[in-house]
Amino acid sequence: MASKPPVLIITGYGVNCEAESRHAWQTAGAAPRLVHLNDLLENPAQLTRFKALMFIGGFSFGDHMGSGEALALRLRSRAEEKLVDFIRRGHLVLGVCNGFQVMVKLGLLPGLDGNYLRRSVTLTHNDCGAFQNFWITLRFEPESPCVFTRGLKEMPLPIRHGEGKLVPMDKATLARIEKEHCVACRYIDPTTGAAAVRFPHNPNGSVNGIAGLCDPTGKVFGLMPHPEAYLFPENHPQWQLQKLAGRLPRHGLGLKIFQNAVEFLH
Repeated sequence: MASKPPVLIITGYGVNCEAESRHAWQTAGAAPRLVHLNDLLENPAQLTRFKALMFIGGFSFGDHMGSGEALALRLRSRAEEKLVDFIRRGHLVLGVCNGFQVMVKLGLLPGLDGNYLRRSVTLTHNDCGAFQNFWITLRFEPESPCVFTRGLKEMPLPIRHGEGKLVPMDKATLARIEKEHCVACRYIDPTTGAAAVRFPHNPNGSVNGIAGLCDPTGKVFGLMPHPEAYLFPENHPQWQLQKLAGRLPRHGLGLKIFQNAVEFLH
C-alpha cells in the first residue's frame, strides 16, 4: 500500500481554517502536518520533506496592509528560494481564500513563463464594498491543466471574503491567462451556466467571473471559495431538501478537490 503523501499546512498569525483543512487532506488520504509560520521561516528547508503545501483561509496579520500582503512579504524575505524550488520540483501548492491572496501577492500565480516571483494579478476589495459570506456556484474549466479540478464540472461552495475581486495588471496579462487556460474555475449563474459578472452570483466583481487560477503546469492552484468548508453533506444549506429528494451526497463535494490532489501525488 502506498504511503500517505505528506502535506504542509501553514498556520499562525490570523489564518484560521487549519482544522477543516487538515481534515480534508486526511479524509482524502494524505498525511497533513500543521506548521506555524515562525517554524517554517526558521527552517524553510523542511519543505523538502513534503509533497504538497497549503496556504489556508483566514485574515493573516489582520489584513491590515491588504489581504495576504504581510504574510507574503514575510515569506518572500525568508523562504522565497525554497518556495520556488518546491514548485520547480513538481510538488503541489493549494491556496484558499486568504491563501489565494497570499499566493498572488507572492507572485506564485499565475506563474506565467515559469516566473513565480512576478506579480501580474491582484485580489482587491469586493465591488459591493463589504465582506460577503454565502454560497455560490463554480464552474470548473475543462481545458484547464489544473490537477485539483480534473473531472469536475460544477460545484456549490461557500465564500467568505472582503477582498476577492481578481484584477490583472493589464489586458495582455488577462489575455494570456485565458489563452493558456490558467483560469481553473469561474463564478456562474446557476440558472444559465454562464460566467457571472454581477452580484450576487459573482460576489466580488472579479473580471471574467474568475474565481480561481492555476499556473500553466496545473500544479499550483488558488481559489477564493472554500472547498474545505464543504466536507460533509450537511454543510450545504439545503442538505435536508437534498436528502428528501434522494440527492444527498456521501461526502461534501469540496472533498473532491483534495482527492484529486492525493490521487495525483500517488
